[in-house]
Amino acid sequence: MRALVMTAPGGSENSEIQEIAEPRPGAGQVAVTVAYAGLNFVDVMARRGDPGYVPEWPYLPGKEVAGTVRAIGAGVTGLAVGDPVVAAPVGGGLARVAVAEAALTVPVPPGVDLRQAAAAPLGLATAMLLLTDAGRFTAGDTVLVHSASGGVGGALARLVPALGGGRLLGTVGRPEKAREALKAGYDAVFPRGAASREAVRDATDGKGVDLVLDPLGTEALEFDLDVAAPGGRIVLFGNAGGGTVDALPPAGRLLAGNLTLTGFSHRGLAAAAPDRVARAIGRVLELLADGRLGLPVTEVPGLDGAAAAHDLMARGAGLGKYVVRVG
Repeated sequence: MRALVMTAPGGSENSEIQEIAEPRPGAGQVAVTVAYAGLNFVDVMARRGDPGYVPEWPYLPGKEVAGTVRAIGAGVTGLAVGDPVVAAPVGGGLARVAVAEAALTVPVPPGVDLRQAAAAPLGLATAMLLLTDAGRFTAGDTVLVHSASGGVGGALARLVPALGGGRLLGTVGRPEKAREALKAGYDAVFPRGAASREAVRDATDGKGVDLVLDPLGTEALEFDLDVAAPGGRIVLFGNAGGGTVDALPPAGRLLAGNLTLTGFSHRGLAAAAPDRVARAIGRVLELLADGRLGLPVTEVPGLDGAAAAHDLMARGAGLGKYVVRVG
């Protein structure tokens, strides 16, 4: 079968389409014939060799797929060959067939298009978990999202209204990307820089932000602490720049502001508590099915275009959610 293979750390020069053996599901696993596969920044972090993302080279990327059940391993119940599903494999999703744990394979409700559903297992589920589990979002909260024009940023822009609404602010690394984030639903978007602290404070009438969602490692942590409202929550959920993660602030800084600083990892939660991830996937699929949630996606027409889309994401030039048509 055809699959995208990353042969060594680097860039697209080390991404190849190869013919590899079709995987078979083991006990508790499901094989999925992939119709669409979502692209995520975690693929970029793996490709460039960030520590902890690739167990060995060559590496098969791809952590969210939508398609139909092809085969079922021993002990799997509640799924049948031919069922439309989404799944969150540990890797190998950018291929004609992918294998995932049954615990992270969720049926697609009637009426939900597989192309859009492919954004659910990692992108939309991460956004849901960031808001609900990690961020303790309540309707009316003011939320600040860094990298607002990216895939998770776009998902958050759609989920906040679906969960009751609140004021949604964003930052972007490139000024020209602010327009795209505003189109997605942000109330105000600011290029990151020296003036953005005051701009964020002004946008909240000096009250500060209730919830900050930050994929930038510790690069913007001082910013987050400065703009957080009393009792605010800050969730760190990545290290997009790939630089060194600095020490966290002293406890006194958090105590003085009544602040909560939380870490979030979809990968860690999927390994330790897959039921929580599966519930989040199911919840966003329900929102898609009943029309309360919609997420525009950009279709990449085949595996051959995946490396170029990864390049856009690596340069910070990607916009919104990319989904590869595999089938």
